[in-house]
Parts: sequence; structure tokens; C-alpha cells
Amino acid sequence: MRRDSIFYKLFQQSPSLLFELLTNPPQNADAYRFDSVAVKEPKFEIDGVFLPPESESPGVIYFCEVQFQKDEQLYERVFAESSLYFYRNRARFSDWQAVIIYPSRSVEQSDIYPHRTQLNGNQVHRVYLDELGDIRQLPLWVALMVLTTVDDELAPQEARYLLERSSVEQPETASRAIIDLVTTIMVYKFEGLSQKEVEQMLGITLKETRVYREIKEEGREEGREQGERSLIYRLLTRRVGELPQDVGDRIATLNLEQLENLGEALLDFTSMADLHAWLEAQ
Repeated sequence: MRRDSIFYKLFQQSPSLLFELLTNPPQNADAYRFDSVAVKEPKFEIDGVFLPPESESPGVIYFCEVQFQKDEQLYERVFAESSLYFYRNRARFSDWQAVIIYPSRSVEQSDIYPHRTQLNGNQVHRVYLDELGDIRQLPLWVALMVLTTVDDELAPQEARYLLERSSVEQPETASRAIIDLVTTIMVYKFEGLSQKEVEQMLGITLKETRVYREIKEEGREEGREQGERSLIYRLLTRRVGELPQDVGDRIATLNLEQLENLGEALLDFTSMADLHAWLEAQ
């Protein structure tokens, strides 16, 4: 199960979610921005970074690592990357904190003695999802994180509960985002099931918003590839805004398989930067 991408989608939708896991969150938690950063010489890619608002300078930077598989050198890597990035950007930040999210204590690195000072201090925070309590009693966004760890036998009923709860507690936009995240988690959990079987399990239709259905219907009137390309243009325009000429030209070079992949990926886009990143990856 590709949990990293699920957690990063959660953080993109609700950056303040990380701070719900901490005992002493910053007062301006709602103003933080979730991002990924690179450190050169040597080059490290740090995917989970929470940046303080630019208006607060210097601020505190939070590094986040989601670890669902045992890595016996995790702390060596995390502390090296975090310290190096902090060193390279010392003028921007007054302090750094690290949050490591585990499904349970059993996944944690075995030999932690060399890191006893940091792990026993107040700079590194270890979160064990199976110790947070009853999933139905947790804040909704935290409950989504815990859903990734629930046993397969219980997961469907807990997923349906969270969907019902989101429809009551959340505004329409946030509820739609939660529906997408819950279904993504369940598709990853039950990879052996077809889409229709997962839909029946949850009682919903995956990734079929009203706008998507309407435009898809229009696209059927055109040739398959041209129709897919036209569909993608219109979906992207509604999703991230008017497309620059160079971006439109780049999409025009995509083959049918790439267009279909983009059609799936764009449902998670929230800005033009997401589209640029996807195109770069191709």
C-alpha cells in the first residue's frame, strides 16, 4: 500500500493536520504551508516539509517523515537531511522540529541509542498511529491517517463511517476532498478488488464528480484521442485555470496512454504547479 502518497495528499489538503498530532503546536499552525524541498551538495530530496508563513521570519520549520516499513538507518538520514537543510537556510528559520509517523512502535528503528539526546528531547516527535485511540473519537483528518492502519476486516465499516461523518461535519469542498482520500486509501488497501467492487463496498462512485461526468459525455462525441485531449484541456482549465501556450503545446504531444494517466492525476491537482510537476515527470 502506497501510504506516503496518501499522507502527503492529506497534508496538502490540510497542512495544519500535522500539528494536531503534537502536544505543543505552534500558535500559527493554520498559516503553515506544506511542501517538498531539495538540498544540493550532496543532494537530498525532503518530501514532507512544513514551512512557516513568509511574514514570520525567521520561523520554525517542521520536517515530517511517514515510515511504514522498518528502516534501520532512518534517524541517520532524517537528522542528516534536516540539519543540512537548516544549515543551508539558517537565515530563514529560527529552529527546526521533526515529526516521525509510524503505524506502531514495532516499525521503529531498532538501534536508537546514538540518537538518545534528540529522541529524548523536545525537538523530535514520534507518533504511533495505533496508540492514538478509537478512530471514531479522533478528529476527522487524524482519523483518515489512522484508517490506513485499520485491519482489512474493519476498514470498510470505518471508511463508511468517516464518509458519513464528513458529510455532516465538513463543508462541501472539504467533504469532497475527504471522499477522494477515503476511496484512495481503500483502493490501495484492497488492490485485488475491482473499482466496481470498491464502489459497492463504500456505496459511492469513485472519482466521478458531476463536472467530470458532464465533460466526459461531451468528449464521447469526438474521436477517442482527440476527445480525450479535449477533455483534459477542459478539466485542467476548470481545475488550475487558463493554460499557458507552452503548457498547451506540451499536452498536445502526449500520447493516448499519457493523456489517460493525466486524466487520473489531474483530479488531485490544486494549482498550476502540480501540472508543471506532472509534465516534468514525463
